[in-house]
Amino acid sequence: MTDVTPGFHRPDVERMPRPELEALQLERLRSSIARLRAHCPPMAERIADVPDPTSLDDLAAFPFLRKADLREHYPFGLFTVPKHELARIHASSGTTGKPTVVGYTADDLDVFAECVARCLRGAGIEPGWLLHNAYGYGLFTGGLGLHGGAEAAGIGVVPVSGGNTERQMMLIEDFAPEAICCTPSYALTLAELLGEGGPDSPMKVAVLGAEPWSLRMRHAIEAGLGVAAVNIYGLSEVIGPGVSCETADRDGLVIMEDHFLPEIVDPETGERLPDGEVGVLVLTSLTKQALPVLRYWTGDLCSLTREPSPCGRTHARMSFVVGRADDMLVIRGVNVYPSQVEHALLTVDGVSPHFQLVVRRDGTLDTLEVRVEPTDDHTGDPAALGPAVVEALRSTLGLGVSVTVEAAGAVPRSEGGKLARTRDLREL
Repeated sequence: MTDVTPGFHRPDVERMPRPELEALQLERLRSSIARLRAHCPPMAERIADVPDPTSLDDLAAFPFLRKADLREHYPFGLFTVPKHELARIHASSGTTGKPTVVGYTADDLDVFAECVARCLRGAGIEPGWLLHNAYGYGLFTGGLGLHGGAEAAGIGVVPVSGGNTERQMMLIEDFAPEAICCTPSYALTLAELLGEGGPDSPMKVAVLGAEPWSLRMRHAIEAGLGVAAVNIYGLSEVIGPGVSCETADRDGLVIMEDHFLPEIVDPETGERLPDGEVGVLVLTSLTKQALPVLRYWTGDLCSLTREPSPCGRTHARMSFVVGRADDMLVIRGVNVYPSQVEHALLTVDGVSPHFQLVVRRDGTLDTLEVRVEPTDDHTGDPAALGPAVVEALRSTLGLGVSVTVEAAGAVPRSEGGKLARTRDLREL
C-alpha cells in the first residue's frame, strides 16, 4: 500500500477552533430555519410551534425529516427557491415508487464542490493528479459530485462513469491515474481482475463510498490495488458525496461541520446519544439554499467523536456506517444487518468477501440463505468451506442459516453502481 499524507483545501476552516466553529454553526442554523419558515410552507407549518434556537442544543426540539416526507412532497414541494433558480436537479436511486428529488442553486453547487475538494485533498490526492471517476453520472449524485470537487481542487478527471469493466481496466493501464473513486464493491471487482494477470495498478488512493463496507474489505481492496483506500460518505437528500470523508490517516470520517450539523440518536426513541455510542445519524444542512434539510433521519448507524483528528482537523468525525436502521432483516426474531454477515465471512480463510443474502418464507417461518464463494487461490473442495461459514455466521448472528458455496465468480458483482446484497423472496 502506498503511503499518502493528508492535505488541506481550506485549512482555515478545517482547523477552525471548536468555539468559533460552533458559533458559526448556530448562526447558520438560525439562518437556515428562517429560510424554511419564509419559503417552505410545509416545513413552516411543521415547525411553527418550535421557537428559534438560542443554542445548538435547542435543535433537539425540532421534528425529524424523513425520506417519506420528501416523497410526499414530490417533486419540488420542500424546495425554498422557485424552479427557475435551480442550476441542477438530481434524484436518488430509490428501488420503489417515486425517486427522492433534490435541487441545487449555483451557490449550492459551489458548496458541493468545495466539500468534495476537501475530501479529496484530505484523502491525500494532490493537485495535478489524475482521478479515474467510476461513479455513475446522471441523476445519481456520485459522478458529477466527485467530478466537480476534483476540478475545484485542481485534480484532473477521467469521467469514465460505471460499467464496461474491460474498458475501465484498459484506461487505468493507459492513462495511469494516481487515484480512483467508485463503490467499494466495484473496487473489489477491479482488484480481482487486476490480479488476474492484469497491469500493475498505478493508483495510490481510492476514495470509496455509496454503500456500506468494512475494514476487512478495505484490506482486501488495498492488497489488490496497492492503494490507500478511504471512505467517503454522503447522501443526495443532504447534498451528495462530501458530507464526510476519511483523511489519509483513516481515523474516522471528518464531517464538513460548517455545512452539516450532525447528531446521533437512539433508533427507537429518537433521543440524542452521547459521543461514542452507535445510533442513527441525523443531519441538518446549514448552508443549502434550494433544499435545506432540518434534522434529516439518514437511517445510517454510526457513532461520533469530536476529538481533533491526527492531522489537526477540528470537525467531528463519524465512524464507518455499521448498518442501516431500515435495511435490517428480521429472521425469526433476530436482527440481521448485511454488514454483520460481511464481518463474519471475512474471518473464514478461503472465503471471498462477495456474498448474497436470500430470504424466503417456508410456511410461517422466514429462512436466510447466504450464498458465498471461495477465493481465487483456494485449492481445496469449495463445499468444505460451508460448515466453517455456518459456524461463523451462527457465532456472529446468533442464528442458524443455510449456506450455499457457489463456484468462484458466481455471486453477483458490482458493475459500478450500488450492489444489492439482499434478495427478499418473501414479497414475490
